[in-house]
Amino acid sequence: MENNVKTQESLLDVQNLKMHFPVFGGVFSTQVATVKAVDGVSFKVKKGETIGVVGESGCGKTTLGRAIIGLYKPTAGKVIFNTKKKDVDLAQLNRSEFKPYRRDIQMIFQDPYASLNPRMSVGEIIREPMDIHNPEMSEKEKLEKVKWLLNKCGLREEQSARYPHEFSGGQRQRVGIARALATNPEIIIADEPVSALDVSIQAQVINLMMDLQEEFGLTYIFIAHDLAIVKHISTRIAVMYLGNIVELGDGDDVYERAKHPYSRALLSAVPQPDPERKDKNRIILEGDVPTPLNKPSGCGFRTRCPIAKPACAEKIPELVDVGNGQFVACPYWEEKF
Repeated sequence: MENNVKTQESLLDVQNLKMHFPVFGGVFSTQVATVKAVDGVSFKVKKGETIGVVGESGCGKTTLGRAIIGLYKPTAGKVIFNTKKKDVDLAQLNRSEFKPYRRDIQMIFQDPYASLNPRMSVGEIIREPMDIHNPEMSEKEKLEKVKWLLNKCGLREEQSARYPHEFSGGQRQRVGIARALATNPEIIIADEPVSALDVSIQAQVINLMMDLQEEFGLTYIFIAHDLAIVKHISTRIAVMYLGNIVELGDGDDVYERAKHPYSRALLSAVPQPDPERKDKNRIILEGDVPTPLNKPSGCGFRTRCPIAKPACAEKIPELVDVGNGQFVACPYWEEKF
């Protein structure tokens, strides 16, 4: 996807964000461990761009999105949101304090079957955010906007009286997109919005999101594990591993010229539509992904990294600009393997 960001204004600035979950056990239910789902993540999101967050299952992608939008209270760090009025740290707000900003930052959930209330009609589902965040709107205005959103998302206005169980998976996700757009948000966090859909339907939903972004100037944080989809929609790509971002840069640079050992291994596994290709460049990683309950010291990837050094166990490597705005969290990324 070409970089069509109209402005370099930073809409969201995530600074050293951590999301740790205590694990309790024993007779007296004492804390016995900590799951470090997100362990010091920093990045900026520019207005009008799409930043894709990619990684294996369990790397902390979904937790990151939920911590940014306030569904989880971050353990530490900042989420600076550049609103129309002022910069505000969303990580410090409680539920009631977050409400005024909820209309500007919305979420599309992964499961279109579980994210819609089965007791509400589609029209009521799309209208609900307006009832909460736009009380100044009249009943007629809300009704007209529901119809308009249905049409924008590829559904018919007469379908507003139907219930979620009467729709296919792709149609339900369109309803989820319409609901997210109901409050005219500035930023939308899409948590694997097409992973539960058929391949043909995935393309339709992705193209719809791209069309809506161009028309309304939306900003996306697009979370997924499918690298081909992430490359198609993203302006920039952030690669996550075990709670940390290991590489961040322009979509084409990361996809075509990955530098971190994990990014290179991940991209080497992408299927290629070439029957003559013998997968000579396929990188096979040893061992399994460590558990967030007991992360390795220092670099989380060092136990599987083909170029790991003893120094990798000492501290978590920082994201360093290695040129052309591409950031890599590995001091040995130039070594071949």
